[in-house]
Amino acid sequence: MTTLATPPVGRQLDGPLISARGISKSFGGHQVLHDVSLDVRRGEAVCLLGRSGSGKSTFLRCLNLLERAEEGIVMLDGELLGHHVHRGRIHRLPARREAAQRQHLGMVFQQFNLFAHKTVLENVIEAPVKVAGRSRREASAHALELLERVGLAEKVGAYPGQLSGGQQQRVAIARALAMRPKALLFDEPTSALDPEMVNEVLQVIRDLVVDGMTTIIVTHEVGFAREVCDRFVFLQDGRIVEEGPARRLTEGAEHPATRDFLSKVL
Repeated sequence: MTTLATPPVGRQLDGPLISARGISKSFGGHQVLHDVSLDVRRGEAVCLLGRSGSGKSTFLRCLNLLERAEEGIVMLDGELLGHHVHRGRIHRLPARREAAQRQHLGMVFQQFNLFAHKTVLENVIEAPVKVAGRSRREASAHALELLERVGLAEKVGAYPGQLSGGQQQRVAIARALAMRPKALLFDEPTSALDPEMVNEVLQVIRDLVVDGMTTIIVTHEVGFAREVCDRFVFLQDGRIVEEGPARRLTEGAEHPATRDFLSKVL
């Protein structure tokens, strides 16, 4: 049974863009997240750090409702995600409304998950047309702008099998942006790439951060994250044990686990 905190009433215009409170998640008898709370300001870039199995990816998936937390709430721009309040009680939203909310938190995964039988352009316009109900003409015009932005304007008619891994991931980023999300979640976006393709994807992420896109990033590219992220959040065994400005943590983390981790990856 899901236990939810009572969300604040009304739109929080001056509050964080993303607010997670008391997120707990288990798989079978194994608890992966323990009472995790995090606020992310509009335009902020946050990097989630931690060893494999620390709960980073699960937390991202709970934020955009791909996983259901047993406890806790997530709010985006003052709106409760996945639930609604009626007469003082919290109820789960119907699947259609939940899917509509998910559009506002774009996610880029390790694997590109492009439709192999569709062109680059068709991959990018699929969700705007079929999920958001935009006209094909409007969606195509926006897609062309996004493909130009990620350096793939000349690949609109290509199929995923004709692209490198780095190019496919850049298409995946354009696809996430096509839904006009309020924030982007990156789950180890370069871990499936050959080393020579990593930088082209990181450059796109860097440009998005510079342009003010609110981002939460899980990545092993900690040197890159130190350059572009405002804040590091370190998880251990499903709990946040330390967080703070990226530069400060890399120069003098207080928690032994954070210091040990950073000493091995920087």
